[in-house]
Amino acid sequence: MDYMIGIDLGTTSTKAVLFDDQNQVVAQSNVGYPLYRDQTDMAEEDLEEIFVAFTNALAAVVRKAKLSEENKIAAVSFSSAMHSLIAFDKDWKPLTRVITWADTRAVKYADELKESGQGMEIYQKTGTPIHPMAPLSKLLWLKNDQPDIYNNAAHYLGIKEYLFFRLFGANKMDISIASGTGLFNIFNLDWDEQALSVTGLSKDQLPEPVSPYEYETKMKSDYATVLGLPADTPFVYGAGDGPLSNLGVDAVQPGVAAITIGTSGAIRVVSDKPVIDPKGRTFTYALDKDHWVVGGPVNNGGDVFRWARDNLFDAEKSTAALLGQDAYDLMTEVASKIPAGSDGLLFHPYLGGERAPIWDANARGSFFGLNHSHTRANMIRAVLEGITFNVYMVSLALEEVVGSLKSIQATGGFARSPLWRQMFADIFEQPVTVPQAFESGALAAVVVAQKALGQIDDLYEISKYVGKSNTYQPDPENFEAYRELAPIFIRLSRQLQTEYDNIADFQRKHMK
Repeated sequence: MDYMIGIDLGTTSTKAVLFDDQNQVVAQSNVGYPLYRDQTDMAEEDLEEIFVAFTNALAAVVRKAKLSEENKIAAVSFSSAMHSLIAFDKDWKPLTRVITWADTRAVKYADELKESGQGMEIYQKTGTPIHPMAPLSKLLWLKNDQPDIYNNAAHYLGIKEYLFFRLFGANKMDISIASGTGLFNIFNLDWDEQALSVTGLSKDQLPEPVSPYEYETKMKSDYATVLGLPADTPFVYGAGDGPLSNLGVDAVQPGVAAITIGTSGAIRVVSDKPVIDPKGRTFTYALDKDHWVVGGPVNNGGDVFRWARDNLFDAEKSTAALLGQDAYDLMTEVASKIPAGSDGLLFHPYLGGERAPIWDANARGSFFGLNHSHTRANMIRAVLEGITFNVYMVSLALEEVVGSLKSIQATGGFARSPLWRQMFADIFEQPVTVPQAFESGALAAVVVAQKALGQIDDLYEISKYVGKSNTYQPDPENFEAYRELAPIFIRLSRQLQTEYDNIADFQRKHMK
């Protein structure tokens, strides 16, 4: 049997998933690593911790494959978190940790770029909204606030590119990851001259853009030994996690949206060409040169649920551990006892600033409507509803750009929660379908590898492997509450924006 391995390279963990020749999951391994927030607005990862996690996860599933003359690994392929940046000197010594999408220290320079007018010009060519998430803005921050690093930097990579460089000595970036940098022209498929001029970079400081179907086969022998793989095993570049999430849940037809809530979240639809929003609210990222994913990302997804668990439900967390239960399951069970709308309690989930729909890195979270009758149960339901309302706001902007949405395919950690799935169906008033294949990103990466190796001709082959689905229908009993509260949520998000800068400035002065 020829196995394939899909690597899901995420913000807080790396997962390796072993698939058989029918694209069924045989084994998996997930290894986590911390996200360092040593100061306000920082969100970094350690290169060595990620590399060790990657090699440990991959080696673990290789061992489970029990390789022999009959059982081989045909390819390893990648789904990767986007927008990361690492600076290296001329000798390829790292000058920074991994600066992730969640790092917002470039907010000042992103705002200045937007106000200059050049930001919109660059967005119209790159499809990446001007925001601190993007390497474009991060480079401006390094240039102005970290000149020692900027002046000594000869090369810039993202985290997946670092893994390929270390394993193979290759300096390449697939066009899907490149399309999320804010530096890549999505119309001529090359680094954008205006973006390079603004940042002061030259093309030779950036990787060579390549197809997601390109692969490397000459792994350094010591790493091949550690991983338990032949050195000539094809490692396929794959694509960004957002575009592959759409593919992985078979959300590739017009009007079919994929919603992903992991650490962060997004809503996306697939187009056969790049689509630019005149208001600059949505992104356009490549899956490959013939498939483009249009959507909006949110900073605040599962990480906000985790914050609520750790800070509001510590007692329940301890109880769940004693009972051998999942703390999230216990929390959602508590939240399910509260009616839709949380008795008029709203939560804006902007703990980490926000990308879509408000594109404000200074945004901050808040509960609104608290009164004496509200309990922690109300608060946890309001947290879940707040994340959902926020994604709903993004969908309204997306529909202006690509037309109405017909249905929703759900993926990510939230898709495991029946309460949260139903909440999305009720707030969106759309059916929400959850494919059987939870490991959608890794599955999509494997399908990309199959196309790269000539085993299939069309990415749409994935529909054979997504598996049976569960569909949640909207519950009309909940429409009235959500229809009344959604406009309040939206108006509040705009009204509070006038004070976000002030409270963020206060926090930067007084919090460490």
